[in-house]
Amino acid sequence: MIEIGVFHNGASDLPIATTPNGIAVNDGNLAEVHESSQRTLVSQVRQGILADKLGFNYFFMTEHHFQPEGAEFSPNPLLAETAIAARTRQIRLGQAANIITWWHPIRIAEQAAMLDVLSGGRLEFGIGRGYQPREAEVFGWPFATIQDQERNRAYYQEAYDIIIKAWTQPSFSHQGQFFTIPPVFTRWNHQQTIAYFARGTAGRKLEDVVQIGGLDPYGGSNPVLQSTTILKELQVFPQPIQRPHPQVWEPLTTERSIRWAAERGINGYFIVEPNSRLKKNIELYYDVSEKAKWPDRLGRGQLKYGWDAEKRRGVITGRYIHLLLPGMDRDRELKRFREALELQWDYYGPFGFAAVLADADEEKLDLGKKVDAGTLLKKEIAIFGTPSEVAASIMRIKESCSYDDFALNAWFETGGFSGAEIEDQMQYFAEEVKPMLARACGGQVENPPLGLNFEEPRSR
Repeated sequence: MIEIGVFHNGASDLPIATTPNGIAVNDGNLAEVHESSQRTLVSQVRQGILADKLGFNYFFMTEHHFQPEGAEFSPNPLLAETAIAARTRQIRLGQAANIITWWHPIRIAEQAAMLDVLSGGRLEFGIGRGYQPREAEVFGWPFATIQDQERNRAYYQEAYDIIIKAWTQPSFSHQGQFFTIPPVFTRWNHQQTIAYFARGTAGRKLEDVVQIGGLDPYGGSNPVLQSTTILKELQVFPQPIQRPHPQVWEPLTTERSIRWAAERGINGYFIVEPNSRLKKNIELYYDVSEKAKWPDRLGRGQLKYGWDAEKRRGVITGRYIHLLLPGMDRDRELKRFREALELQWDYYGPFGFAAVLADADEEKLDLGKKVDAGTLLKKEIAIFGTPSEVAASIMRIKESCSYDDFALNAWFETGGFSGAEIEDQMQYFAEEVKPMLARACGGQVENPPLGLNFEEPRSR
């Protein structure tokens, strides 16, 4: 079986300009970039709704900020996907990823749970550590900076633990390196809280939740602060519909991150690895999962190799895809696609992502060398052509990596293309390529309808 999603990173729809030194950038002033971001946001919601209508299984978004250059725009995937959730019934809503080192873990646990509830249980929760200083140093806590990778990683792992507690424990406390929840100094001499837990029917005793203290002459006039009564536990609302919690995902690049995710039953997302490197990463993920006795939030045991469609568990990959639509000039359209890829990789390249593009038998690519579109097309990280050409290239991923079931996210949006053009790509892929892939994989999974109908009258 196959599952097919759409990946949306928010590239600008403005034309692409190449500077004298060969760098591709947005061809627009800042006012035009601001307007473009507004159009892109609307397009993201439109395309999430369209993906549902076209029978895609997933719609994945990213979290990125502050980019005039043109490659990425996605400041709040949970908020955008909540708008999508209200207008859809089946498509599952994922993030690759929410950068949890930029959020208080309780705050993002609440917001993600809200999306799960409002979507009827369709959240696929993505987590990441962040890598771009312009974003991380503005939003990141001082002790979660990417300038200190080990501290960032420790913060990230603790934040993950807190999110899972908030989702799975009706009342909890946490004491860690970075967080004490609730803080030990939180005064809470609130009569209603005391009355609620003193009844003995809440599932937690009063002494579990608050520590009753004596009067404090310096407590002021507010009765909540007038005694030394402090809060011991926190209750976070809402919790997700999916129990014990939604499936968690992580974009993976290093052996260390692959091991950490596999040991915790977190799905892996490999975005731009060539097939040989992807194969190696899947082998590692599967081996670690087996040694850890197949960790899974629902305890369902061994996974099919690579991807298990019934469990929605394992490793997914993504590819840039641009179809040659009927009537298009092949050379002209390929030129536009190549320019769009250059825009993307003139942004990503300086962060060191060329290392991820290396095949398994390559030590690494030259990190100082410009990543050109030709490399991406040659390695079939970017796929261009007719429906049959695109389908054949996608099936080579499954075959070369020895997937049992298969999962792929198609990345249709790239710089310089309008929202309408991207939607034409999605439509043509759904009509022509998706059936070919389904036949070759023994069928495509059909998502059950879970979304809520907010317009339907309530029964009394």
